[in-house]
Amino acid sequence: MEDLVNPSPAFWAGRRVLLTGHTGFKGSWLALWLRRLGAQVTGLALAPATAPHLFGLARADEGLAHHVADIRDAQAVRAVVAAARPEIVLHLAAQALVRPGYRAPLDTWAANTMGTAHVLDALRGQDSVRVAVAVTTDKVYRNREWAWPYREDDALGGHDPYSASKAAAELAVASWRDAFLAAQGVAVASARAGNVIGGGDWAEDRLLPDAVRAFAAGEPLQIRRPAAVRPWQHVLEPLAAYLLLAERLWAQPALAGAYNFGPAADEAATVRAVVELARAAYGRGEVAYGDGRAGPHEAGLLALDVSRARQSLGVRPRWPLATAVQRSMAWYRAQAEGADARALCLADIDAYEHAAP
Repeated sequence: MEDLVNPSPAFWAGRRVLLTGHTGFKGSWLALWLRRLGAQVTGLALAPATAPHLFGLARADEGLAHHVADIRDAQAVRAVVAAARPEIVLHLAAQALVRPGYRAPLDTWAANTMGTAHVLDALRGQDSVRVAVAVTTDKVYRNREWAWPYREDDALGGHDPYSASKAAAELAVASWRDAFLAAQGVAVASARAGNVIGGGDWAEDRLLPDAVRAFAAGEPLQIRRPAAVRPWQHVLEPLAAYLLLAERLWAQPALAGAYNFGPAADEAATVRAVVELARAAYGRGEVAYGDGRAGPHEAGLLALDVSRARQSLGVRPRWPLATAVQRSMAWYRAQAEGADARALCLADIDAYEHAAP
């Protein structure tokens, strides 16, 4: 069995970290984990966008400096960075959904592309910063609907505004790294993570939140594209990867660049497979499967080649899809029955840290 590689409390204890998007689903989980590791966290984000929201239920604001600001506001971003003097920047703030991107494409581009540029530009001249990790998405690739998993050097692109704006953010990351930040001694990387599931997500148009809402209400879950294939993973998989990436960049700045994070390529699964696992884990629920023609265009087939992350960083997936779905649905059931959201998250983090890869 391979050795466990976990984020190091010895590294993170006392480390000044700027976390953007800390009020979101992934950001709330990451804020909890960073505080558990002993980091000094400054958060920059909009107010939580859903009701309920994990940020409040898990009391993710405890022990961190909480700043409500918009990454589309360059001056506001610069002010928070200057005050925080971070050593490490983890940039998660984004408009993170495909269908809202169709409804508000300019807002999506402004947040995802210019927002990323604002965060990176605020690091110029900041002598405290050593590492920056900008989170994008697995959807940054020009999707050819082919069977091969995408590698980090494959062509970028995007049909919908969300995907295209994230691909453009990748260009911004590379530009600021090459033109400004590398010479300043800042190691900059982008993280392209697969579809994330886990307890505490209540966003619209996401598979498990939609399933939980429908199953709890006794209504059929409407599935538009049951045959779509995605690289599903529990939220703790990419978050661990972001933390390990930052640690490696601190020690080896030459590792700067783009990284895919997700399950093994042969473990990508259809929407239908995930729904059936979720229904079994929840214990009940009806599903109405569509024929794939409803709604705006979305990619049908997507898988990632994660060999670079494994070889360069030691990042290895731990929870197979069945485990990821089971733990996610168990989280929702326990929270609905009165369990404390923060305790549920910390228990999952502990279980993940002790899981075999």
